[in-house]
Parts: sequence; structure tokens; C-alpha cells
Amino acid sequence: MTAPPERILQKVRQWAAYGDEDLALAQHALRMGEQSPHRLVAYHAQQCAEKYLKAYLVHRGVDFPFTHNMSLLLELCAKSAVWAEVLEDAESLTRYAITTRYPGEGPDVSPEKARAAVEIAARVRETVREAFVKEGITLKADG
Repeated sequence: MTAPPERILQKVRQWAAYGDEDLALAQHALRMGEQSPHRLVAYHAQQCAEKYLKAYLVHRGVDFPFTHNMSLLLELCAKSAVWAEVLEDAESLTRYAITTRYPGEGPDVSPEKARAAVEIAARVRETVREAFVKEGITLKADG
């Protein structure tokens, strides 16, 4: 596979950087203990996973609709990425894209569900970053 043009790499890196910020915020908020806003932790976890999947789609030149639907994004990724199948549980994050942002739209997010959402998002991030490495794309280093 030939290297994508620099403008594509820049866009991929932007999507990933935004996803990194979402995950960092979610992880930080979890450390707030009883004061943790668990619904926002879950929301930012979902956003991290979504942005990483979209980064991969940008890399692959796949047009995607304006959507928060993780199932659809995984389906689009699966056309060129075998790893998408192992991230099926990321589909559970879809509900946090909307219901956590508005009162009365969904049930409260428990501390356990917030932690699980962060774990899933971190796995999506790690999986996509590993795919990028295998395809010769470097992102900002962890840390």
C-alpha cells in the first residue's frame, strides 16, 4: 500500500488527536471518585471510539455519513479491516452519543458502565493505532 497524501495523513492525525482528548478527559473524570460525572465519562468514551473509527475510514478514503452509530462505522471499517470484528462490543457505546447529553433521554450511567465504556474506547483506540502502525502511519506518541 502506498502512503496516503500528506493532507489525508493530517486529517487522520486530527481525528486521532481529538479522540485522544476525549479519552483523556473520560479517564480523568473517572478519577474524580464520587464526584465523577459518569454520563459525561461514557459520552467522551463513545466520542473517542467514534473518532478513531472515523480516522481509519479517512485513511482508507471511505466516505461516511454524519453518524454516531458505532455499528455502521464498524461495518464500514470491516470492509478493509479484519480487526473490526473483534470490536463488536463497541456497538454498545452508541447509546451514549445522544442519551447522555440531554435530560430525560436515557437511564443514568452507573460507575461500572462508565468504566466499561472507557475500557472499550481504550481498546478501540489501541486496535486502530496498531492497524495504523502496520500500515506505516505514525500518530502522536502516547503519553
